This record gives sequence, C-alpha cells and structure tokens, in this order.
Amino acid sequence: MRRKITFVVVLATGIQLLGACKKDLNVNPQQRVLETDFYATPTQAYQSLVSVYDIVGNQSSGYMLKTAIMNVASDDHWAGGASASDLGDLQSVATYTMTPSSQNGAAGHLWNKGFTGVYRADVFLAKIGNIAGLDDATKNRYIAEAKFLRAYFYFDLVRFFRAVPLMLTPTSPDDMYNIVQANPDNVYAQILKDLTEALPNLPVTVPIATEGGRVTQGTAHALLGRIYMWQKKYAQAATELAEVNGTAPGVSPSKYGYQLMKNFKDLWSPKNKFNSESVFEVVFNSTSQGGWNSIGSTEGNIECILVGPRSYTTKTANAPDYVSGWSGQPYTDEFFNLIHNDPRKNATVADLDSLEKNNIATYLHAYQNTGHFIEKFAGRVSTKAANGQLELNFPLDIYEIRLADTYLLEAEALLQNQAGVGAGTRAYQLLNAVRARVGLEPVAVTMDNIMKERRLELAGEGQRWLDLVRWGIAGTALKSKGFVTGKNEIFPIPIAETYNTKIEQTKEWGGSK
Repeated sequence: MRRKITFVVVLATGIQLLGACKKDLNVNPQQRVLETDFYATPTQAYQSLVSVYDIVGNQSSGYMLKTAIMNVASDDHWAGGASASDLGDLQSVATYTMTPSSQNGAAGHLWNKGFTGVYRADVFLAKIGNIAGLDDATKNRYIAEAKFLRAYFYFDLVRFFRAVPLMLTPTSPDDMYNIVQANPDNVYAQILKDLTEALPNLPVTVPIATEGGRVTQGTAHALLGRIYMWQKKYAQAATELAEVNGTAPGVSPSKYGYQLMKNFKDLWSPKNKFNSESVFEVVFNSTSQGGWNSIGSTEGNIECILVGPRSYTTKTANAPDYVSGWSGQPYTDEFFNLIHNDPRKNATVADLDSLEKNNIATYLHAYQNTGHFIEKFAGRVSTKAANGQLELNFPLDIYEIRLADTYLLEAEALLQNQAGVGAGTRAYQLLNAVRARVGLEPVAVTMDNIMKERRLELAGEGQRWLDLVRWGIAGTALKSKGFVTGKNEIFPIPIAETYNTKIEQTKEWGGSK
C-alpha cells in the first residue's frame, strides 16, 4: 500500500476525461499540485474530480492497460510481440506464469490503478465539504460521481484480487502500515452502497459537447447490473439492466438515450465518441504529446500501437492505412475460425493473412503470428496524432460498458432467473436485437448462444476473460494456456504490498488470506 498512498498525496489536476472540458481546464498533463494547496475553489473542485476520472484510463510502463491484460489472459488472444521475451509482462499473463514478485507486471498495474483511484476519490470526498462557492446541486453531483468511481475501482479490485483493504477515508502515513484486508462481502456491500447513494444525484443524460464521458444514472444502473451478475443475483441484475436497456430494446432509445448504433463498424471511429451505444467510455485523445519517458502520462490509447501489424507495408493503393505496430494480441486460430463467416468479422479482425495472400500488403510474421489482429483498435495513418510521439497518441476510445453488452447481460439474467425466453419474450428481443443489428437471424435464448454472442460481439474489448471466470468455465477454456482452477481466477497480490504491512497474500497464491 505504501507506494499508492505516498504517490497520490500529489494530485494530477487534469488529464484524461473529456476533450472540451480539458481545453477549459488548460492543464499541463505533467503538472502536479500539492494536496495541501488544493480544494480551495470551485474550479479546483472540478479539476480534482477530473483527476479521479483520469485513473479509469490509466496506462503504465510495460504497456499495461486493463483491456490488453484481459485480452491476453483469454482464449481469444496470444500475447504476440516480436519474440517470446517481448512484452514480457503480458506474456506472463497469457501463459499464466506470473508470480507475486512481478511487481511491475499486470497484477502491480491493476493493484496500483485501483488503489490510486480509490485514494483520489477518498481525498475528494473528504475535502469537497470545505470548498466555498459550490452550489448544492453541483456539490451533490460531484460527490455522486466520486462515489460511482470509487465503486467502479473497488469492483475491479475485489474481482481481480478478492481480499483487498476497504478504505473510505484518506489514509495517513502513520496508519498505512496497519491497513488490513476486508471480507469481500463487505467490499461488495460498500460498492452497492456507494452506487445506491450516488444514483439520485447523477444526471439522467449529459450534453455530449461539453460533458461527454461523465457518468449518468444510466451508467450507475449498468454497473449495478454487472455487479449483480457477478454475485449471481439475477433478479436484481435484470431489474438494473432493464433500466439501462429501456422498454423497447433494439427498437427505440431508452430514457437515457441509449440505442444500438446502426453500423457495427462505426463504433470504432474516433468521430463517434460518446455515441448512442456508449454507456461508460474510457476517453483518449491525440493532443497530449505523450512520450516514451512517461507512458503513463500520455492521453493517447497505447492499445492502437500494441495491436498493429509489425513492419506493415502497403503494395496497392486500396490497402488499409494501418500504422506499423508491435503485433500484440493476435487472435487465436480458434477464435478466427469462429468469427470467419460472421458479419462482424471485418470490423473485428485485421486480416493480414488475407491481405498478404492477395498481394495487397506485407508484414513481419512476428511471435505467435496467426495473421489476424484486432481491427477495432488498430492504429491508422488517418487517425494518428499530428505531432508528438505518434505511437502513443491515438485518440480511439475504449468502451468499459456499451449497450450491446448490457442487452446480452440482461438476456442472460432473465434466462438464469428462469423467466420466459421463447420467441417474443424480452430475453429473446434483447439477444436477437444484437444479432439483427448485423443482419443475423434470430436464435433461441440458451446459455450456449449467449456465450457465443458475447464472445463474437465483444471480441478484443477485454470482456472474454471476465466472462469465463464469471461463468466458472475458465479452467476448461484456458487449461491449455496454463490456467489452474482455484488459483488463476484472481491475480496475486504484488509481493511488495506485503512487506512491513498487514497485507497478506491470498490462499490461492500460497498465502493465508
């Protein structure tokens, strides 16, 4: 815990939330403001709230970001890269060879990200009551947003590590070595409490031009629905998700304005940020001029360079304008064979194998090459930054939650809760609205069909591993990659967190907790 607590005593005053508001803030991404000098004005209150949002899109050295970690852990991707030693932290996730001592690896990134977000939210909630000049409505909204974000960070932490401390106030240096882990049930109870308290003071919708990226009541209901799915409380999950999905899924917008995008491929255009399908979006831009000296400070999406084909060279004028990348996260042959004849294939898979066979382009066949990469996040010449380190400044956002996801979750919740699922039922409408969007015929509502639909619809978006663990089938699906049932459902607590503290390693990883 020590590094998080000492680090976040300094506050990032504005990084990665929304384009228009960031321009208004006019903040240098490298700037740090001491906490003791902050929280004095309404402007500073807003800037500090932005700093909590900032951690949602946190990226770190070793090219760590949540989406990449979740992808390579799944059965849909290899780690890829130049060689078996390239992208080493992601390789250890993909092969299930990570250890608690891998402090700078995936576990360290997820732990640091989560607790940095929690601490910033705690500090914000402790300080906002002392800020003069904020009207009650604005203050209550800010508090609600911070509680939502604290719940979001804790949900990831309890899913990824199970036994985590529950800190609801800023921890002083004198107390940081005495922090103990909480019962996971208590963590979940606090998550639900934060979200329930936040809901009434969140807006129903936000103006996209000035507040795109900020959470709404719809976002909170969606997160509640996802949490109840993890707890297997299917009736509560269905209720929350129905709030998000509206009364006529696939036909008309919900009261929050959510509606499936007509063109599946358009979901991954930088021109379509905060579109009608976006429920919670991780925001990136191309203007921060982030560089190699501090990957964590860039506001560009590093996934775009990670997944691009290595040494890409066009041979015809109509070749895709991919930027050469690092050949990370190639799709497995199993996944490609599954999606090969699906209408979503071209928007999901960058088919370099086909481009090469047809003499349209060439690329380096790097480690674990299958010829099939993530199209959704592939960096392109047409979307790269105008200046700065081009590889680190792509503006393509990542969906944390989108409407097709919540449609499929609600259909699953209804099925698991033994509601009617025949033709014409709500579950049937939800599942098949996702299929109809890409021109597929209806199918019956079964777990096999829902599992397959989630795998194809959400491919490359970091959801597959979480689904496998939630369904209890990760041990079977990932056995060939080294997954051990009863251990790899969670990540190890980074060993440095246990030095001179009361933090204990979990039993799954050889500890006593």
